[in-house]
Amino acid sequence: MSIESVVVRQRVADLDAAVPFYEKLTGSSASRFSFAGVDLAGVGPFLLFSGPDEAVARVAGVTATLAVADLDAAVGEAVAAGAEVVAPKSPTPQGRRAVLRHPQGGVFEYVGG
Repeated sequence: MSIESVVVRQRVADLDAAVPFYEKLTGSSASRFSFAGVDLAGVGPFLLFSGPDEAVARVAGVTATLAVADLDAAVGEAVAAGAEVVAPKSPTPQGRRAVLRHPQGGVFEYVGG
């Protein structure tokens, strides 16, 4: 398995107010979308999100997003090495994802083809 990139997740109180700071910090334009009642903005290596506590609970519990070329292979290798599937592979507005808990306790979203 090869991790192609890591996206850091950050909950913000006001997405509209936070985006300009991260755009300036990274030199990237935000890509905004909504998923499961949560408003999100991808800005460079950051995924900013906001929304009601009950909606963001599933997003906030994930440490980071790991982009991989082959999601099926990555999940298979991680599980074989001792990871536990928290949320099975499923489609999202940005591709496919799965959420795994690593043996040391960290929870990570894997995204890829």
